[in-house]
Amino acid sequence: MEYDILIIGGGPAALTAGIYGRRAGKTVLIIERLVPGGQVALTSIVENYPGVEKTDGISLATKMFEQASNLGVEFVYSDVLEYNLKGKTKIVRTHEGTFEGKTIILCLGASAKQLNLENEKHFLGKGVSYCATCDGNFFKDKIVAVVGGGNTSLEDSLYLSNLAKKVYVIHRRDKFKGDEILAKRLETESEQPGRNIEILFNSRVINISGNDKLSAITVENSLTKEQKVLNVDGLFVAIGRKPDTELLTDLNRDENGYIITNEKMETNLDGVYAAGDVRKKQLRQIITACSDGAIASVNASEYITKNY
Repeated sequence: MEYDILIIGGGPAALTAGIYGRRAGKTVLIIERLVPGGQVALTSIVENYPGVEKTDGISLATKMFEQASNLGVEFVYSDVLEYNLKGKTKIVRTHEGTFEGKTIILCLGASAKQLNLENEKHFLGKGVSYCATCDGNFFKDKIVAVVGGGNTSLEDSLYLSNLAKKVYVIHRRDKFKGDEILAKRLETESEQPGRNIEILFNSRVINISGNDKLSAITVENSLTKEQKVLNVDGLFVAIGRKPDTELLTDLNRDENGYIITNEKMETNLDGVYAAGDVRKKQLRQIITACSDGAIASVNASEYITKNY
């Protein structure tokens, strides 16, 4: 079967694109490798989505998925193995089979960057994690460290402070780069007597160690070059993300791998669109992902009308 719109990825951009596609009367298939919701489903608290003062990420993602599903969006759960996007028909090969579309919207998101330290992969699942909301509960009443200075690291640190006995927040610069409201909240919490948050600015992790599981990290101050060993049970890495675009060699991408589009979400290939965190843009938030998805879907529908 050839679908009107193939959508790769299952985050807010993809789900919004699916909703708009079905409302336009198009057949829509979303191919997602994990679960619907993308990074939102792994977010503990969402406080900046208009009309929803405060919610948890999984609840918001579930509502988006249910709305898309109820409208008739179909879902397949699999990794994509190969793309063929140059022809009029867009072809995607997966573990679950090969799928075709008149158009395709790439909502691939981005995956967590690593510290690239020796033993980092060895300790994955044995103390090293890239998702605090996924694994935080395993470290209740234990000592953990969070690396990073953006919104994710700030949110992770606040979340873990309600679970762990001690939270070290390690950032390579002298101030956080995340939203001011989050930075102030974390800094205020760390200054309260008896609180369990300690912030280490101008610092980086240079070594991680342990036997069967992580037991310590070595932190170096970039100004003084002083090194100290922190005994920790968990290390949560939140230093940014990289786009999952390795297979998309036919598309124009920037130096970091993000897909380049115009304001209509069109790529350099006809009938191929990109939306959400995977494309080059200034702000990567739930609200901007939804906007991208809506725009991409509307233009994909117009493309079909003109060309089929």
